[in-house]
Amino acid sequence: MTHVKRFDHVGITVADLDAATGFFEKLGLEVEGRGFVEGEFIDTVCALPDARCEIVMLRTPEGQRLELARFVRPDHLPGSPDAMANELGLRNVSFEVDDVHATVALAAELGFGLVGGVGDYEGTNRMAYIRGPEGIIVSVFQQLG
Repeated sequence: MTHVKRFDHVGITVADLDAATGFFEKLGLEVEGRGFVEGEFIDTVCALPDARCEIVMLRTPEGQRLELARFVRPDHLPGSPDAMANELGLRNVSFEVDDVHATVALAAELGFGLVGGVGDYEGTNRMAYIRGPEGIIVSVFQQLG
């Protein structure tokens, strides 16, 4: 028996919700909704008494969802904005793009750079890690040929 019915979303906690939302919008995601969550539900699920959280739900063109959350109460705790790929935890959020080099150039225009470089894998895929807002590693890949 399987317990999972479907993948729903990935959630990332950020300090600057507007900046993170703008970054992902420029990559091509669309805001599906924005609002606040507080009360018994979030207190119970997150184990944070008297929590208040602002959430933006974004959707890819294919329909996958990315949740960005900013805690109003309690204050957020610092993460590891310079984490490398071998640090335990969420490794990256990955998107297929039409052109890795164009996406990397857009990220650079927005003030975000590469973790390493652009790599080609056996002539089938091109990929890069972009260090996005708040250190989020955004993997972009392009199928070749």
